Amino acid sequence: MTVTTLSLKTLKEQGQKFSCLTCYDACFAALSNEAGIDVLLIGDSLGMVLQGKNSTLPVTMDDMVYHTECVMRGNSEALIMADLPFMANNSVQDTLNNAGRLMQAGANIVKVEGEAWLADSITALSQRGIPVCAHLGLTPQSVNKLGGYKVQGKNLDAADRMLAAAQSLEEAGADLLLLECVPRSLAEKITQQVSIPVIGIGAGNVTDGQVLVLHDMLGITPGNKPRFVKNFMTETNNILDALKAYDNAVKSSIFPAEEHSFKN
Repeated sequence: MTVTTLSLKTLKEQGQKFSCLTCYDACFAALSNEAGIDVLLIGDSLGMVLQGKNSTLPVTMDDMVYHTECVMRGNSEALIMADLPFMANNSVQDTLNNAGRLMQAGANIVKVEGEAWLADSITALSQRGIPVCAHLGLTPQSVNKLGGYKVQGKNLDAADRMLAAAQSLEEAGADLLLLECVPRSLAEKITQQVSIPVIGIGAGNVTDGQVLVLHDMLGITPGNKPRFVKNFMTETNNILDALKAYDNAVKSSIFPAEEHSFKN
């Protein structure tokens, strides 16, 4: 059955979890479909895991369009979500133009990083029939402003601002939220207080869905791994079985475990 934003919302209402993985090509899209992965994210993380760059900032719209087209060709059932890369949402008009390119390339929903200031752009996208996922918490495109890859929302004021932003972006028309590197307790509060599905990464097992970078969950990313990463290849014999193990672990709330989560 084809996954849609409405079917994800139904899963949330029924208390069922869903799985999401980054994906950048047709081959892994087909394998992910076979494994039962619900959402494929063409993330600007491709700049780091595919292109070998030290951040997501150099990724271009042309890069995102190309890889979205590749994933679309291999996909048959999953919801395809594509990132708007750094400065692609510089204005409402830029956001509309660039989101249109991603939708024409095969995306079903676009993801934008930011805070409450995204509201005008999200409303404009929603009015034009473009579904939106708002990415809050640790937003890699703002890594220089944030002072590095750090947990967000740890103090009361920051947590309150993030909750308020989540609620205002839902009101603006967001269809999904993604919370990255936030305390488990805050992720739980946001998930409970918005009606749209919430995807977590480094946010505990309390969100409606989970996402990991494909290369991280297969254990092929070099260097130090973030706390929230688990290598599913160590428990399986092949890539397809690793994808299935990840999907099952998410849907049964086994992953992420406490050791993959953050506290206040």
